[in-house]
Amino acid sequence: MSATTATLADPARTLGEPPREARRVRAVLDLARFEARELLYQAPMLVFFVLYAGFIVLRLMSRDGMDAYPVLNTVDRRTQMTPLLFAVALLVCANAAVLRSRKHGTVQQFGVLAMEPWRRILAHLLSVVPYAALTAVAVAVEFGWEALKPGAVGHGSFGELAIGPLTVLFAGVVGVLLACLLPAPFVPLLFVIAFYVVAVLASAVGDAGRWEGWLSPVVFGADTGGDPVPSDLLGRPAGWHALYVTALCVLLACAALLVAGGRTRVVKAATALALAAVTAGAIGQSAQDTAGLAAARTTASDSPQKVQSCATHDGSWYCAFPEWSGVRSEWAEVVGRVRSLAGGDAANASLTVRQRIDARDGVEVDASLTPSTVPGRVTVGTRWGGNRVPEFAVGVATVLVAGTEAATEEEMCRDARPVTIMWLVLGADPTPSDTFRHVRLDDSTEGSGSVLAPTNGLSMTAAQTTVVRELLERPRAEVTARVKAHWAELTSTATSPAEAAKLLGVAAPQETEGQSCEE
Repeated sequence: MSATTATLADPARTLGEPPREARRVRAVLDLARFEARELLYQAPMLVFFVLYAGFIVLRLMSRDGMDAYPVLNTVDRRTQMTPLLFAVALLVCANAAVLRSRKHGTVQQFGVLAMEPWRRILAHLLSVVPYAALTAVAVAVEFGWEALKPGAVGHGSFGELAIGPLTVLFAGVVGVLLACLLPAPFVPLLFVIAFYVVAVLASAVGDAGRWEGWLSPVVFGADTGGDPVPSDLLGRPAGWHALYVTALCVLLACAALLVAGGRTRVVKAATALALAAVTAGAIGQSAQDTAGLAAARTTASDSPQKVQSCATHDGSWYCAFPEWSGVRSEWAEVVGRVRSLAGGDAANASLTVRQRIDARDGVEVDASLTPSTVPGRVTVGTRWGGNRVPEFAVGVATVLVAGTEAATEEEMCRDARPVTIMWLVLGADPTPSDTFRHVRLDDSTEGSGSVLAPTNGLSMTAAQTTVVRELLERPRAEVTARVKAHWAELTSTATSPAEAAKLLGVAAPQETEGQSCEE
């Protein structure tokens, strides 16, 4: 009877035990969860995320009247700058997490572990992803809060909204890569300073219209504070830029894995794909029709009627860029309120309210609009709510009283027309005294001053200011009746403020009548 010897090539595996590669993946994920939790406990991460979240809450809770009518193509870009300090904190803390073993002298102990060094780096890279996702949630909340407002204007861009979370992801990946290349604690701070300088220079290049500026993952100046413009006039390759930054994050992550020894086929293939995507994103950003964009901006500035649609309300026409079509009913309400206080032919005058911008020298810059010389035409801007409402009412009242917006360039300080204009603006206002103060440049209701309007403002002398202030103390119905009854005199260049006061039943001003418009 012969003996048979059996040789086992591999040790027996317990029933239900996952394959070796699956165990490695699970180990990497477990380490990534641990490192993500450790990052959460770092003071800079907690402090700067609380500041980031608090800033968003304060901005969303602001009570400015214009916030009720947010322009969404500026809101999406506004979300890009606020996460920057949080991104810097993640860069520093992720770098410190990779260097933790070197700092405590435990690097040699990793040699007895089954996990390769590059897999540990992969775990550190994965540990920063939850913070990019957390930033994405904050961005979604901020944008969603504004987009759900009834007065929201236009639409946002997914590419613009993605930049904030991608900036945080980029910072975390760079922190890990720097730890692999230059394992020193001061390197992240030097990188932040250098990157800030590069980003500022790139932003200046981008503002000049050159595509090279978009090679920077972060482009400063996304929220200039100027008047908004239609989305198609911005000229921002948001989608291509989001692709570029995403691929750049993957490429830098692959570089960190390669430096740590992870030269597997999967890593090499991911590196090649990421490099191709970075190239495609860079080319896509550069392929802009600058001549066509400049022509579109010129058309929107000089001939807005070619790109606007109009609607009629109560006999007047309201022409707006497509994204602002929902605000036309608000304009019509103001026109109706102002016109209801007027007398003569003005009570039934047909006006043309046209939205205007000036984007010839760039978008979202402080540019003054030239008053229209066309009778019955009123200008309205791209911001609405808050002080923009009474300022628009000033423009409407000026056209009803004087015929054109350009009439404000005349010396109206010697006649009664500014008094009549301001009564049309304030006569049906729920808080006329406060509105009178806010619509004046110096926030006062005494002495001479300038009244704001969508185009040229209105200059008022101390005498005219006094008459308006006195009118606000009288019963509204009584003053309205007198304005309608004496409309011809109150809109005449021959009627002085003192004569207007007598016609309206208030005391004549004590200020000098012959003062100039500059006084």
